[in-house]
Amino acid sequence: MLAPIHIITKRMLRRSPWPQRFLAAAGWIIGARVRVEGAPIEPHTLLIANHTSWLDIIVLGGATQCAFVSKAELGRPLIHWLADQNSTVYVKRSHVRGAKDQALAIAKALEAGQPIALFPEGTTGPGTHLLPFRSTLLEAANFAARDVAIRPVVIDYGPAAAEVGWYEEPGKDNVLRLLGRRGALPVTIRVLAPLDRGGGRKQLTKAARDAIAATLGFKSPPHSPIGEPR
Repeated sequence: MLAPIHIITKRMLRRSPWPQRFLAAAGWIIGARVRVEGAPIEPHTLLIANHTSWLDIIVLGGATQCAFVSKAELGRPLIHWLADQNSTVYVKRSHVRGAKDQALAIAKALEAGQPIALFPEGTTGPGTHLLPFRSTLLEAANFAARDVAIRPVVIDYGPAAAEVGWYEEPGKDNVLRLLGRRGALPVTIRVLAPLDRGGGRKQLTKAARDAIAATLGFKSPPHSPIGEPR
């Protein structure tokens, strides 16, 4: 019922609050009880977040009004349509030679004002430690015409992180398991201070990973126990 209202609002104002409201409501229904800590997120901000679960998109989008960077191959048409409504930026991560074009697409989206969230791990993890961070797409901040801030964001599921983590488990099984979970799921989103953009993208990536790991109480070795940096 909300889709027509959203579409009309978006066409008239070029932006709609309904995707954020939809995500926030979905998170509440699932059981997520989200708290946000940190200074408000300004427009033209690139958010660098850890990635534990498909729930990350629901809780982060519902709490911060951000759009997301996603792989181009989302699969089901309905999921793709829903992602479109929140101004998702699509990239072909397997297309290594197109890395500059991918960063340019993110930069263009940042210039529009809506904060953009990027998961540099490239996939969800077990919740007990971070996977390697990819640095390629952080080049977007250098291509953006406006003064873009880069802020690490910590999505913290607390003691339930390992339970929420989606790693080496079929997607359907994970979704059904979490939807069948009883009780509330406290989630804290910690928006950290902007990073110093004086260094290159690899330095920015390391700084973001170190800040997120420290906030979660994780060690931050150059190599993850699982996966290899790309």
